[in-house]
Amino acid sequence: MFPELPAPAEILAPSGHGLLAPDDLWAFVLCAAVAVLAGALVQSTVGLGLGMVAAPVLSFLDPTLMPGALLVTVIILPALTLLQEWRHVDWRGIAWGLPARLPGTVLGVWVVAVLDPRALAGAVGAMVLVAVALSAWSLRVRITPVSLVAAGTLSGFTGTATTIGGPPMALLYQHEEPSRIRATLAAFFLLGGAVSLTALAVGGQMDTRTTVVGFCAVPLVIAGFLAGTALRRRVNAGRMRVALLAVVSTSALGLLAQAAFG
Repeated sequence: MFPELPAPAEILAPSGHGLLAPDDLWAFVLCAAVAVLAGALVQSTVGLGLGMVAAPVLSFLDPTLMPGALLVTVIILPALTLLQEWRHVDWRGIAWGLPARLPGTVLGVWVVAVLDPRALAGAVGAMVLVAVALSAWSLRVRITPVSLVAAGTLSGFTGTATTIGGPPMALLYQHEEPSRIRATLAAFFLLGGAVSLTALAVGGQMDTRTTVVGFCAVPLVIAGFLAGTALRRRVNAGRMRVALLAVVSTSALGLLAQAAFG
């Protein structure tokens, strides 16, 4: 009477379009878990990092899960951050930047619909390298309505297409107080990520497998958030960010190579 649902192992196993074969379930789960946990820890500490760390790894393992599965986790982490630091949010900046995310989101949904997984993996790699370059280049951009609208639009596109929507807004706020950076980015990620996720669902880009894998990663996001909260006062965030950028640059270059040469 009721349709038969696939077994959990069939849902979680890689599709065969990525680096791992479909029968490499435990390797897939382990690699994905480490990437999400590490990304959540870094983002909880410095304000961004979940997409930059986990997106290249998930694209390597199974690009058919991108960007939907990671977007599910991307909106969980900022919700946790806001529970702690909502008083530090720059709501004026959110009021300018968030509406501007909508046209970028529409463009991102279109890109996801027309690109095959391999091309999208290459796009993730390219976007990670752009994010690294912007993070390493200490360009100071004034926080104005114009810069907020531009950053919001770009963030909507990159966040929807690749889950890496943080760098445009982070570039604007990088010279603010750490608590203000974390809280404002969290508010933007939560509201903007919900918009992107809804748009992907309406556009037919969120299937059962993608959604289930995303929700399976939520406990890892919570664990990374708790670990990051404990490390904020003990770890030099600047050094951690340098190490992070080095690691994700390497993975992004490998991702581009995979997209180019198969």
